[in-house]
Amino acid sequence: MSVSVKDKVLIIIAEQAMLETSEIKLNMSVEDLGLDSLGLVEAIFSIEETFSVNVPFNANDPTASDFDISSVGAIIKAIDKLVMEKSN
Repeated sequence: MSVSVKDKVLIIIAEQAMLETSEIKLNMSVEDLGLDSLGLVEAIFSIEETFSVNVPFNANDPTASDFDISSVGAIIKAIDKLVMEKSN
């Protein structure tokens, strides 16, 4: 059985936040997870590497891109969209 995009993203976020995946809820924000800017950037790099996608995220100005990091669910949705676009 293959691991879904959602599951992979949760694993990456949990690793960076030093949490168990079961502790992460889709409505949690980056701040709720305790991720600082470096942890967020490392999670983004890991996501890019895992899915072979380019995440349009500017660490210097996170509000400058259309990449929604408002919640775990939003991040998963955005990554899922990038993965789907890549496969088309």
